Amino acid sequence: MFCPVLELAQQLIKCPSISPEDAGCQVIISARLKALGFVIEPMPFGDTLNVWAWHGQSCTLAFAGHTDVVPVGETQYWDNPPFEPTLRDGMLYGRGAADMKGSLAAMVIAAERFVVQYPDHPGRLAFLITSDEEAAAQNGTVKVVEKLRERKERIDYCLVGEPSSSRQVGDVIKNGRRGSLTAKLVVQGVQGHVAYPQLADNPVHNAMNALKELVETQWDDGNDFFPPTTMQIVNINAGIGSNNVIPGELQVQFNFRFSNKLSDVIIRQRVESIMQRHKLRYQLDWSLSGQPFLTASGKLLNAAVRAIEQYQKLTPRLETTGGTSDGRFIAGLGAEIVELGPVNATIHKINECVRAADLQLLSSIYQRIIEQLIL
Repeated sequence: MFCPVLELAQQLIKCPSISPEDAGCQVIISARLKALGFVIEPMPFGDTLNVWAWHGQSCTLAFAGHTDVVPVGETQYWDNPPFEPTLRDGMLYGRGAADMKGSLAAMVIAAERFVVQYPDHPGRLAFLITSDEEAAAQNGTVKVVEKLRERKERIDYCLVGEPSSSRQVGDVIKNGRRGSLTAKLVVQGVQGHVAYPQLADNPVHNAMNALKELVETQWDDGNDFFPPTTMQIVNINAGIGSNNVIPGELQVQFNFRFSNKLSDVIIRQRVESIMQRHKLRYQLDWSLSGQPFLTASGKLLNAAVRAIEQYQKLTPRLETTGGTSDGRFIAGLGAEIVELGPVNATIHKINECVRAADLQLLSSIYQRIIEQLIL
């Protein structure tokens, strides 16, 4: 039996679009949308292909998604080649099946059905598609949003198709995400011979208490929507590889995932205070990859909940856990944002897969959300 969502998902999976490559996905999607009467605006930046497409006017609901995927890893461990979509036992296998070419296919088919049924719909339906979500995220959605802001274009509602579901489609909606802030700390010492420590200054020893305080600090206690802020040391490096040389420098990298109870400014100030209190000679370089955002209520969240309740007979949980998404950039336009997609159990894994029936169900849910917001 022919299924448009599965057919399109398989076409997209065949494209080996390892980030930031698009490998033809956006050509396929743009052709489908253009045939519906969408205005198609390619927005390439650097090594990244992006598309901004829209149909209609006024109040805007945008579907946001990415065509790029993570590397496939050791292909010999896949049951089928990762870019050869395979249907087996009701599951669709292939890199990107769940994250997130399946969602893109569901979105496009939902848009096709909606526009055919309501060609003169009063609101605007849009797509923001990038090939730079899984890698640097520097030339993708963030640049498109900058362009839209310059043109004073508005997005009222944005549905991001990230795989948000836990056990079944719609059991979880991501209605926000934590911020992400990374620090690169360099602690200076004096290199010397281990037999003459009085002639050296070991930065590893000096930094131990400060790092211990960082790890043991309770940064906040979270709130109704966000878990407590966490800090994790992800890399430590010192020394020249010799067992008789005291290192002259210690390098430490750590990351904060923070709630909207904190700001990146407050975190930086508190870390600086710890470093200074322990009298370290240090340098700190910071990288903010995203501020926290939250859609606590609103028409989009209500529409998504109602659509899930209609098709799944369950009420979704609202969560802000997990990594970052491109929603962090779109939030700057003042849009209500939710993330709703397939089950995430196999994302970024060998033999990534999604239930074929889930993609059809997801497309119906997406269509119902469109109908509630722009009719």
